[in-house]
Amino acid sequence: MPNPETAKQQGLRTPNDQGRYEVAAADLPIQCPLPGTSLWNSHPRIYIALDDNGFGKCLYCGAEYVRTDIDSN
Repeated sequence: MPNPETAKQQGLRTPNDQGRYEVAAADLPIQCPLPGTSLWNSHPRIYIALDDNGFGKCLYCGAEYVRTDIDSN
């Protein structure tokens, strides 16, 4: 039997389709997979801690998240 919820998922991005995501302060807190992605074929949603340089990595899929609005020097 088809999943009746599948029809509601149109327009969602494919989860974990990139290895690196650029994020900004407006995106905080960072979640993986990002909001707006399909969850049925991905890992559970978790929050990503960013270090002082604005870098974080998902422990499930290895996707990297980098803040582009801070100076990393």
